[in-house]
Order: sequence, then C-alpha cells, then structure tokens
Amino acid sequence: MRGLLFPDILKDHVTAFFTGKDPGADPDKISRILKIKKEKIYMPVQQHTDKVLLVGPSPEPTIADAVITKEKGILIGVRTADCAPVLIYEKESGVIGAVHAGWRGTAAGILRKTVQSIMDRFICGPENFLIAIGPCIRSCCYTVDSDVLRAVRRETGEGEYYMWREGKHHLDLPSANKYQALSLGVPESNIRVYDECTFCHPDRYYSYRYSKGITGRQGGFIGKI
Repeated sequence: MRGLLFPDILKDHVTAFFTGKDPGADPDKISRILKIKKEKIYMPVQQHTDKVLLVGPSPEPTIADAVITKEKGILIGVRTADCAPVLIYEKESGVIGAVHAGWRGTAAGILRKTVQSIMDRFICGPENFLIAIGPCIRSCCYTVDSDVLRAVRRETGEGEYYMWREGKHHLDLPSANKYQALSLGVPESNIRVYDECTFCHPDRYYSYRYSKGITGRQGGFIGKI
C-alpha cells in the first residue's frame, strides 16, 4: 500500500505499519486504505508522559503516550513528527503496543515501562517480544543540550546512542530506546530500527525541528484486524 512502511519483523503476526506525510496520522485516510471503521482506530491524547494505557473494546480519549491491548479489531497508534514511533508485539500473550518516544518519553523510560507493563500484566518474559522502531530524527540531525542528554543517560545508561561532534551533543532516539528494550532482556535480533531520519527527508516525513514547530504528523499503527 502506497505511503505505508510494513516492518518485516511484525508482518507475519499482525497488521503493523509506519506512515509518512501521506496518509500521515489522518484516521479518515487510514480508515479508507485499510477498509476499517474510523471508530476502530484509537490514538491516545499525547503529552510526552510516561503513562501506559491498557485499552478495551471501546476506549475513550485518554492522556497517555503508550497504548497496549489484547483486543482484536482495534488499530492502535501514535502520532509523531521527529519523535520515535515504536510498535510492539508479544507472541505468547498476543498483546500489541504503540509507543510515542520523544526525548522526554525516552528520559522517562516510556518504552521500558511499556514492555515491563506487558510482562507484569500478562505474565510473560522478554524473549517473545518483537519491536519495530520507525522513522524519526536521528543523531545526524538531533543536537541537544547537556540537560537533555543527562536526563536520557540517567534512564538509559551508557551506550552508543549519543556523541559529541562539532561542539554539540548529538542524540539518537531509536538507539536509546533499543538500549532500554535490551536492558529488559529483549533479544537484539527481535528489534528492528528504520534508518531514515525525518529531518533529512522533509519531502517524505513531517519534522517538527525542520519546520520549526509548525507541522503535521505521521505515525505508527498496529492491530489484530
């Protein structure tokens, strides 16, 4: 389907995809493309929190930056424009998840907390998690101040997800989130990261930083539909 990126690691298990500018995160367009009722597409009210929301068959608008569910027939998703969209499938329990991980969410351990929440709620281990991290801003273009880097390092630990180049700190959001998943025991072979940088490709993706704050949204979506 045009405009959708289907992560190979998830394609045999669930319907999962990342979008670019078209169709973006427009429920009407996604509804038409997938031939699913608009009412069956759920995205939380995102505010860069560390809240993980478990949704049932008829979820209401709720503040959260991660959504998990076992329900069939619902497509869950998150909106992004430089932040990392993360899609999760746990093979043993059948739980799916969608996570919005910007630097604030990453510093708060949003992906780690989502994986841990699934393990705690559904009594499963990390070895059956499959995780796909979609297009977002990469270290090539993402410079941050020392306070931001310190906050992410405090939650993530050391690793090859940041660097000092040309007098500036550079942060790689997908790599930081990958380290957090690995720290819980998710096998590295079960994690896929898209290489594309949203800032480098403003023709294909919305980038909050490239557009200096005024922009649309793309997203990551997953469902058992």
